[in-house]
Amino acid sequence: MRTAQRTHTFTESVIREMTRVANRHGAINLAQGFPDFPAPDLLKEAAVEAIRADLNQYAITWGAPRLRRALAEKYRRFYGMEVDTEREIVVTCGATEAMASAMLALVDPGDEIVVYEPFYENYGPDSILCGAKPVFVPTREDGGPDLDATAAAFSDRTRGIIINTPNNPTGHVFAGDELEVIARLCIEHDAVAFTDEIYEHILYEGEHVPIATVEGMRERTVTVSGASKTFSVTGWRIGTIVAPPELTDAIKKTHDFLTVGAPAPLQEACAAGIEQLDQSYYKQLADDYRRRRDVMYDGLVAAGFACRPPAGSYYILADFSKLSDLPDDEFAVWLAREYGVASVPGSSFYSDAEDGRTQVRFAFCKTLQTLEQAAGRLRHLG
Repeated sequence: MRTAQRTHTFTESVIREMTRVANRHGAINLAQGFPDFPAPDLLKEAAVEAIRADLNQYAITWGAPRLRRALAEKYRRFYGMEVDTEREIVVTCGATEAMASAMLALVDPGDEIVVYEPFYENYGPDSILCGAKPVFVPTREDGGPDLDATAAAFSDRTRGIIINTPNNPTGHVFAGDELEVIARLCIEHDAVAFTDEIYEHILYEGEHVPIATVEGMRERTVTVSGASKTFSVTGWRIGTIVAPPELTDAIKKTHDFLTVGAPAPLQEACAAGIEQLDQSYYKQLADDYRRRRDVMYDGLVAAGFACRPPAGSYYILADFSKLSDLPDDEFAVWLAREYGVASVPGSSFYSDAEDGRTQVRFAFCKTLQTLEQAAGRLRHLG
């Protein structure tokens, strides 16, 4: 367990910097997690129809009514959760803003936030922007939470814990027994679970269990998700929050002053997608990503990387220590320049950069053709 060493400064997004590196060297961009294939036609047509219908002005700050109704029905259908469309949903400009809005609304200076590492790079800065102290807890070698270390990280200053499942970058899917231990700690310490579930439908093993469905957690969980990954529309910036009214009352105010509201016509399009795409869509989504995962994993292993196939999300965190003595940041640039494949330096996912010096992360949210081409280039590493 470690606390943050730098509490007042943090660097520009390493992930987006690696996209610039990929563009500079003409590399296949497996760094930033955006698909290179189209969104469902249904959503695109619905967006066009909404614009043609002149739905171009501000929607209700916390979300268009149609989208909130669709979300409530989705949470009932998938997870058995009853959600009040007026008081328990906030639609935001992406899941990134959802997490920032929630934490700015609910976390005070001097609080502590438990963060598992390796972590998505925004979580530390989110805590710091609130004046809070992130307390980093290392995960097991397989990406699962170290529950003893988690318990040790909680204190009377703990305001919350961030849970990302399925996880970026490890691909771990939090199991019910893991969530139950975390729930007991949250209840005991009166802490909030900030749970990032943006990859909820990109699942290969296990079951996605929202911690909000664990006994005693509905009233103390902020569930963050969105349309970006499920519908392959990362540029639309439609994020969602489901939380009890005593939490959303504060979150709505923060969200209003940060961004006012998410794009009105795109909210209508996402509502159409939730309403009309049935279970077969979600099954096909996971099946397609499983094929992409297998191509990427096999290609990395053949090239000499050490890694595990993820149980969910669309990333693989790989160790390159048998291939190079370079540190991760230099290796990632070298790989893009010399072999035409861009990744993300592993150090960007750790509070202590040294913990990620032999790792890079690859995103496989690409067509099979793109991934096969990338695997072919990496084969020359050996």
